[in-house]
Amino acid sequence: MNTKSKILLVGSAVLGVVFLTGFRGGHMGWGARNPERMKQMITWRLDDKLEDLKATDEQKRTIQGLKDSLFDEGQRVVEEQRDARKELVEQWDSAQPDARAVHALVDARVDAWRAFAHKVADAALEAHRVLTPEQRQQVSANAREHMDARH
Repeated sequence: MNTKSKILLVGSAVLGVVFLTGFRGGHMGWGARNPERMKQMITWRLDDKLEDLKATDEQKRTIQGLKDSLFDEGQRVVEEQRDARKELVEQWDSAQPDARAVHALVDARVDAWRAFAHKVADAALEAHRVLTPEQRQQVSANAREHMDARH
């Protein structure tokens, strides 16, 4: 998986909570080289969706805070992934790669991605708690439309 794909994967995970607010993302490659620009674009789109939901200022602050937290965490996961890739290349280049080190690195990366996925799930649950039943129904309808459009 190349760097752009990994960033897109992290972007997708970060957008988990954003998607719950009705975000319909397209190609995220525009932000792959500039995380701050990507974050700003996500913020603008999320603002639009929160307006569509007629979210209160408190709901907006909470959900934008969730997005910010997830984005920052996602950036850390991507940076750690880059470091891990460098370590794997070093192991590959050595005359005697350390199998334990390689497997420990793989385990650490899987654990990091799993932990991040759980944070995304927790943020989605928090967004669910913050939104009204009517807003959640609107989000569900948008999600169903998005899923139907892909099939």
